Amino acid sequence: MLKVGLTGGIGSGKSAVSAELAGYGAVVVDADAIAREVVEPGTPGLAEVVGEFGAEVLAPDGSLDRARLGEIVFADEARLARLNAIVHPLVGERSAELMELARERGAPVLVYDVPLLVENGLEPLYDVVVVVDTPDEERVRRVVRTRGMDPEQVRARIRAQADRETRLAAADLVVDNSGTREQLTERVARLWDELLSRAA
Repeated sequence: MLKVGLTGGIGSGKSAVSAELAGYGAVVVDADAIAREVVEPGTPGLAEVVGEFGAEVLAPDGSLDRARLGEIVFADEARLARLNAIVHPLVGERSAELMELARERGAPVLVYDVPLLVENGLEPLYDVVVVVDTPDEERVRRVVRTRGMDPEQVRARIRAQADRETRLAAADLVVDNSGTREQLTERVARLWDELLSRAA
């Protein structure tokens, strides 16, 4: 089984690439989805986050108020590091379980969709690292349009992640997503062919 680390910064289109690869038959392990799962109400992860950041990060229904937590951690590097120290081990543990299930099912390509792959030095865990690359200002425009975030908040999140050059330096393969959705679809088709050839 070929283990692929798929990464790209906020607004790069990584999720679109991940979805298309799943459509081709890749098993996708989504780190963002797992990160949400490990801090759901009633989990030890949520209890630890509340213990660190206080009840102000809880929504009225007892779930994690991600927007409020984001305001806190993206304004303070030390607090972001503390959040990552809580959540990342839990995500790693759950991801390992899902990877083992994929291996048992005989999947030819396993895609681990993780935004902070480069930031956490996870490249050695994968046979191939794929970076979805989009210029920073295009990423800002996309996130403002699709999520309604303030441009400065988006730029703060971009600054909190690895810069474009660092991410590209870690790549074995790069998917350029500076064009149209149709162009991206064509590029993902070529990527899938390349991944299958490497898996053979």
